[in-house]
Amino acid sequence: MKKASFLLVMGILSINTFGQKTIDQKVSELLSQMTLNEKVGQLVQYSGFEYATGPQNSNSVTVLEEIKQGRVGSMLNVAGGEETRNFQKLALQSRLKIPLLFGQDVIHGYRTTFPVNLGQAASWDLGLIEQSERIAATEASAYGIHWTFAPMVDIARDPRWGRVMEGAGEDTYLGTQIGLARIKGFQGKGLGNLDAIMACAKHFAAYGAAVGGRDYNSVDMSLRQLNETYLPPFKAASAAGVATFMNSFNDINGIPATANKYILRDLLKGSWDYQGFVVSDWGSIGEMIPHGYAKDMKEAAEKAILAGSDMDMESRAYMAELPKLVQEGKVDVRVIDDAVKRILVKKFEMGLFDDPYRYSNEKRQKEQTDNLENRKFGRMFGSKSIVLLKNQNNILPLSRSTKTVALIGPFGKEKIANHGFWSIAFKDDNQRIVSQFDGIKNQLDKSSVLLYAKGSNVDDQDTSMFAEAIETAKKADVVIMTLGEGHAMSGEAKSRSNLHFSGVQEDLLKEIAKTGKPIVLLINAGRPLMFDWAADYIPGIMYTWWLGTEAGNSIADVLFGIVNPGGKLPMTFPRTEGQIPIYYNHYNTGRPAKNNTDRNYVSAYIDLDNDPKFPFGYGLSYTQFKYADMNLSSTNLTGNQKLNININVSNIGNYDGEEVVQLYIRDLFGKVIRPIKELKGFQKVFIKKGETKEVNFILTPEDLKFYDDELNFDWESGEFDIMVGTNSKDVQTKRVNWVK
Repeated sequence: MKKASFLLVMGILSINTFGQKTIDQKVSELLSQMTLNEKVGQLVQYSGFEYATGPQNSNSVTVLEEIKQGRVGSMLNVAGGEETRNFQKLALQSRLKIPLLFGQDVIHGYRTTFPVNLGQAASWDLGLIEQSERIAATEASAYGIHWTFAPMVDIARDPRWGRVMEGAGEDTYLGTQIGLARIKGFQGKGLGNLDAIMACAKHFAAYGAAVGGRDYNSVDMSLRQLNETYLPPFKAASAAGVATFMNSFNDINGIPATANKYILRDLLKGSWDYQGFVVSDWGSIGEMIPHGYAKDMKEAAEKAILAGSDMDMESRAYMAELPKLVQEGKVDVRVIDDAVKRILVKKFEMGLFDDPYRYSNEKRQKEQTDNLENRKFGRMFGSKSIVLLKNQNNILPLSRSTKTVALIGPFGKEKIANHGFWSIAFKDDNQRIVSQFDGIKNQLDKSSVLLYAKGSNVDDQDTSMFAEAIETAKKADVVIMTLGEGHAMSGEAKSRSNLHFSGVQEDLLKEIAKTGKPIVLLINAGRPLMFDWAADYIPGIMYTWWLGTEAGNSIADVLFGIVNPGGKLPMTFPRTEGQIPIYYNHYNTGRPAKNNTDRNYVSAYIDLDNDPKFPFGYGLSYTQFKYADMNLSSTNLTGNQKLNININVSNIGNYDGEEVVQLYIRDLFGKVIRPIKELKGFQKVFIKKGETKEVNFILTPEDLKFYDDELNFDWESGEFDIMVGTNSKDVQTKRVNWVK
């Protein structure tokens, strides 16, 4: 054995002095050896120095020295076998040799990127979503990463908020199911397995309800609304054993989430009995000063730790202030100990005390650098996330033998943009990402011609490229327009007041439409956009989101009918910004609008229809599905009886296809007003052309429960509408009476 290898093995063996004790025993033993500064050090997280995901305060020399002193517990934005190994070596120079945790924003893929999260939600396929996170965890862990700051399980009803791209949309039930699938994917068979990473439920809580859709803004709502709409995905994540939680930036009814005792101590660590740890979002502890909730960093640190925030991400508050606060008697050391224990438990569970370098493996990293099977999955997943919004006169799918096709728009030859926001940049991205032009060209027959014109930039008023685009369109048999928003126009700090196509893109579309050529429109975005004119006048529209590494191939597979689209919208699409916030499961009013023509003294706009342009759950297919023979096991139920619902779904079109069958209920009368519809189940079923399948659902009283005005969670006797259909608007309805 070489000397260096021998020393490494001996070093690792010297760390593993805990024998066969339980993790709790190991943690207690280690904690008893720690000084106050070493304890507080475990609560500190800094960013690496090359790639920051927030406003950076850290001095690199100071950080490296603090790591060696055991005054840092975690690093984020540090990745790669060599880099993580080097940082870990510094930590092992500390007195107690406690290893670091390495965190990273692995949001929708790592080396292989997948559709942005809202696009994934449009697949309504929990199995595919889980598998995408399994791949992401395998790739990320091979690069030395232990922990992802995902999934974001915020419910978002306002598309002006840029971070809608990172979540699952507006519905609590769908968002909860998708969040659980993501956690299961990331954490795999359990922490400590080399292909598993720690997941993080974020942002706790109600971040998606920021006033005006403006990022980081205040949230003001009733506790009933908070508990019923925004907290269930987090509660489910806690019960599922998600490794960590992350605070949100916003205040909730005047108290910043970072120091909100109600959600952190009373709920999360109290009634939910959560055993993992809570990390602040980037700088959110220090940001309580401009919030007006803490007068200085010392008070901010005190309020955050007492409320239940365990780890300080990049505020530099805990290390500077907590030792003094303990010495002054303002913070009981037992509060510090509890936070430290939670973090040390995860380090033991990840196996880092047995081998601090076990994830820093260059061989595994090389194997996952360009995994062809992962790319193959990404291509399929991308095609399953596309939503077909319009297919007038069956313009789609296109024939691969079409003589001349024109691809026009600013995204036709884009590569990096296909990653979408919140993706990891690699130096070879331009070589390995598939553009829409390349994907379409690869699918067309060799005798066909693919023309291209950029037409316009994404976000300026330059019309100088219009003439070339118009001439290109005139030469084509069919035109594919690719428009939308830039990939960095959706994401954190990317709130928008105007959600129409940016720049002169819509003007370009109208000019191309004047040529009379048949047009298929691809809409690239991370959120719902407004495109009323296009929706009315363009015959074929596909919502393609940002689909990741294999985007061009995924889009071409749907364009040419290799894949029959089956995606459904996870958010309601407004006609214009004036309808926002708009969501399907709203309350009725005492004066509901009965239609879009009678607007006199009802809850309506005098200049705009109430209905959205596209409802929640909407999405077309190249085939047609017919719903018939909806049956209920009973229309009068008592107590804990189960209600069995079945319906026949027939494929009466010319293509095999997938349909997302959706179940909604309405509680007609209650002690508090109930939504006009609530999603309670869905099934994605594959049905061959000419085939009929019976789809079954089961409802129990548990599905009828809600929070009343005193936060009691229960159901009550009464009448309920049971609805099944292809989206939230087009449903079949039957009524039941259910008595306790």
